[in-house]
Amino acid sequence: MARNKYDIDETLQTEFNVSHLKRLTRYIKPYRKDMAMVILLMTLSSALGMLTPRILMDVLDVYIPNGDIKGIVLVSLVMLVIYFIISVILRMKISITSRLGQNIIHKIRSDIFEHLQELPFSYYDDKPHGKIQVRVVNYVNSLSDLLSNGIVNTITELFSLIFIVAFMFSINIRLSIICLMGLPLLMILIFIIKKKQRVAWQRLSNKSSNLNAYIAESISGIRVTQSFTRERENIRIFNELSNEYRMSWLKAVTLNFLLWPAISNISTWTTAAIYVIGIAWLDKGMTGITVGVLAAMSGYIGRFWQPVNTLAGFYNSLLTAISYLERIFETIDEPVLVKDKEGAYDMPPIVGEVEFKNVCFSYEDGVPILNNVSFKVKPGDTIAIVGPTGAGKTTIINLISRFYNLDSGIITIDGIDISEVKIRSLRKQMGVMLQDSFLFSGTIMDNIRYGNMEADDNKVIEAARTVRAHDFIIKLENAYDTEVNERGTRLSVGQRQLISFARALLADPRILILDEATSSIDTETEILLQEGLKRLLKGRTSFIIAHRLSTIKNATCILYVDDGRIMEMGTHDELISRKGLYYELYLSQYQFL
Repeated sequence: MARNKYDIDETLQTEFNVSHLKRLTRYIKPYRKDMAMVILLMTLSSALGMLTPRILMDVLDVYIPNGDIKGIVLVSLVMLVIYFIISVILRMKISITSRLGQNIIHKIRSDIFEHLQELPFSYYDDKPHGKIQVRVVNYVNSLSDLLSNGIVNTITELFSLIFIVAFMFSINIRLSIICLMGLPLLMILIFIIKKKQRVAWQRLSNKSSNLNAYIAESISGIRVTQSFTRERENIRIFNELSNEYRMSWLKAVTLNFLLWPAISNISTWTTAAIYVIGIAWLDKGMTGITVGVLAAMSGYIGRFWQPVNTLAGFYNSLLTAISYLERIFETIDEPVLVKDKEGAYDMPPIVGEVEFKNVCFSYEDGVPILNNVSFKVKPGDTIAIVGPTGAGKTTIINLISRFYNLDSGIITIDGIDISEVKIRSLRKQMGVMLQDSFLFSGTIMDNIRYGNMEADDNKVIEAARTVRAHDFIIKLENAYDTEVNERGTRLSVGQRQLISFARALLADPRILILDEATSSIDTETEILLQEGLKRLLKGRTSFIIAHRLSTIKNATCILYVDDGRIMEMGTHDELISRKGLYYELYLSQYQFL
């Protein structure tokens, strides 16, 4: 799909609407008391700050003309106290808003990550992991300033604006009206660039997502890159994506910066108009116009445009945040296609009877993978699934664990339709080892215990012994406490498979699923491993996918799958005697030995 490429921009599945902002307020609601306190303190700070131009007017018009030195000293002390209170309030505001902002950011990020844990394999099949990661980290971080300072500052500045306008009109109505005449010009500019800004920030988020996806892909495939000397080509692609991001950023920021020069110019024009008109009226002896009035109005004009500038900055931040909110909420709203049905119940303890009844499945509409697959497995049977690449073998075992929903048909375990039970209760009774032997950062002990977090060290070691991993583990520098890198890169592929094998077995599952579990294990170790598995698999239903046919000769039943259908079914000896597809596959592996 187009969304699955690093060089293709993502398209939003839903357009932005006001409900996104309302939804954001739900994250703020738990902290409304703290925010109200900060707003109250900042409003007090703003009100105190608004007194200084008025005090200056009295100093110029009253105290200085009357030579009242004592009054001037008293006023100076009052202003020192005012500025001290303002500084204390500002410090409290920074501390509280920083904490609130990060708490809200943590909650949003936690909600995204929690939802990602529930999304089915199909979501990850359809999207580069880098494009998912950028939403959890970068996009959420982009909201930090808005939530930490933007909202509080905006509400505070609105109150400040009210105070300023009130003080201005209390001093001189005519000069106040002249100051406010610049606002319509600013509103026209905002209306013109509003849509362009949102589109520009959406485009930037796309380019950021593309770049992050390619970086993640390149790091994951660095061994292949260096093996095929493709470094220069990768650098070229990276530079193209990085340049697209750079150009998008410059365009978005350029549109943002249009407001600040506009506000500065309008502020300068209105201030100049106040001085020109005010002085002209002063010379003509206009009633109410004094030097102190002009000085106070000049101070208030500067303060008037400061909150306007802050509000414009908030508007820019809001437009920026909108482009990220759309992506964040799109991720949180991604439907969990594989989930418990209403009324789902816990899966009873599994005995191990598995049956497929006319199962049809496709990853994409119109491209069937399984066509009317039917078979039945008795408890304790070992079922081997073989066939050419892309035949649907891995799909069959993925459906047993209900990683995907069926197109049609039914899968039952012990006669119970698995779509009717709670997914967690089903999977907890299964042990799964997929083709990708994924190890997490941490110790080998922790990686094996991932299969059963309640298992003690002795059980972990016992599982490792069973799959023949113990011998190589104790030779490592710290044995079971040896730290492994992300994806287990310090270990060989075969060693990672053995650890993954131990992890699956430690879960003590009633149904064991092994997908190419021994593909990277040497023949000698595999022989020893088979001996341990015979004992472990006894009494358990197991499904094994293997290309090495020597590992499945003793299976209870072998399914030969091709073109989404079961073409042959039987024991090894039965299928060999039929001289069909399995016989040909067997000969192709052993005719040259």
